[in-house]
Amino acid sequence: MGENGEIDQSKRSTLRRFAALGAASPLVSITGAAESNSTTPEAIAGYVAATPGAHFSKIRDELKLGTGETQHHLRELGREAAIEHRKDGDYSRYFPAGRFDEFEQVTLGYLRRETPRGMLVALLEDPSTTAGELATRLEVSRPAVSKYAAQLDEAGLLSRADYTVSAPETVLLLLVRYADSFDEDTARLADAAPDLVSYEPQ
Repeated sequence: MGENGEIDQSKRSTLRRFAALGAASPLVSITGAAESNSTTPEAIAGYVAATPGAHFSKIRDELKLGTGETQHHLRELGREAAIEHRKDGDYSRYFPAGRFDEFEQVTLGYLRRETPRGMLVALLEDPSTTAGELATRLEVSRPAVSKYAAQLDEAGLLSRADYTVSAPETVLLLLVRYADSFDEDTARLADAAPDLVSYEPQ
């Protein structure tokens, strides 16, 4: 099999895998897929369900689709109320329709960014971590940590004064629930999550 054939086979395999997720979603009833005999709409819906907060380029590249093809199906899925999106700076981030409130969508948007996610993961693991230690661990500059700390503070996710995670339950829940769509540090955090959560009956 030539290189193009291998790429096509890889694309078909990826689309089938995420299409199964999309077809299983109770929120998705995709007429366009049946009409076109294509798994692409369901694959996009499945990918968004598994990777909420993914931006346009990520969806296109991970599913090995063309730009116009991705735009068309995202638009159709939006019309059918299967997915929704919100602007996040220069990005459009996509979510299963009706599944997340605004704060959760904002949180997922930051968790899809490597440095803010790394900061939140590190601070959940060890709340005493300093800005300097964050910079060293994440291999970024102190000004970068400060910049993202200010953004996270404004979003209600971090207290810039003492680098305390402001909504730890929400952040941890989303990190654990979608750990497979993030990175190894998040997977490690997910494994340790029961030890990070304390429950005190009222």
